[in-house]
Amino acid sequence: MKFGQVENPEEINFTIPPDHPDTKRVLANSKPKDFKAYVGCAKWNKADLKNFYPKGTKDELGYYSSQFNCIELNATFYRLFPAAQFEKWKETTPDGFKFFPKLGQDISHWGRLKDTEEKVEEFVSRASLLQDKLGVPFLQMHNNFGPKDFDRVKAFVDNWKYDIPLAIEFRKTDWYNDPEVSTELYDLLESKSIVNVLVDTAGRRDLMHMRLTTPTAFVRYVGANHESDYTRLDDWVERISAWRDKGLKELYFFVHQNIEKESPLLSAYFIAKLNKKIGTELSIPKTLN
Repeated sequence: MKFGQVENPEEINFTIPPDHPDTKRVLANSKPKDFKAYVGCAKWNKADLKNFYPKGTKDELGYYSSQFNCIELNATFYRLFPAAQFEKWKETTPDGFKFFPKLGQDISHWGRLKDTEEKVEEFVSRASLLQDKLGVPFLQMHNNFGPKDFDRVKAFVDNWKYDIPLAIEFRKTDWYNDPEVSTELYDLLESKSIVNVLVDTAGRRDLMHMRLTTPTAFVRYVGANHESDYTRLDDWVERISAWRDKGLKELYFFVHQNIEKESPLLSAYFIAKLNKKIGTELSIPKTLN
């Protein structure tokens, strides 16, 4: 993942900003009976996760899903797989495992949310074949998609009539710089129970808005293949612990890397820290390196 990549991560200030003022209110209104955490990687193929699979592993998803409880399914961004593929993914994975598929680029990047109803319907139809293993689908907007197209965002979420939740990631800073714009956006997402995706990556600290619009935190964490990746994860454990105490209901935390082979290592580290800090009982994935 090259988004937000920098050559000298040691020069970056990785301090997590304070919570947005409305985050406390959103969490205070939540009355969770229990807390659920899902932590995983963005991919499961051997070519990316080098040294993770035992020698001779043929069923990569089968092994991956025995180590993690979820996957951020980026593959669906590039093409919509046949129905049989979604059914196979469901059958291959154990009970409790969740897929978090990304809506296609034909919806977010090419169509830019305009006249995409048919494509969205087709995506939801396929993703729904995952049944109880479907997590939260998410929409990642292009980094040049800005507030001038707010009406498209509103129309899109107004038309999201499906009985499954939705998360959206905005990558243009203009959504966050103007208080009037950001307030309008956040109010819309909150009113529709749309999850506001949080992005933590080295080269785009301007995207760290820390505004939750639901009692769910959807975090896309991008490491820099640098020792600072671990201290950054320590900070996230502390923040999540504080959010849990204030009313956080669910956590979806996905670890990316510019060189993905280290993602399982970072994930294992994060899960161990989270278990120790807040008492979650997530399985710590075995890593071969």
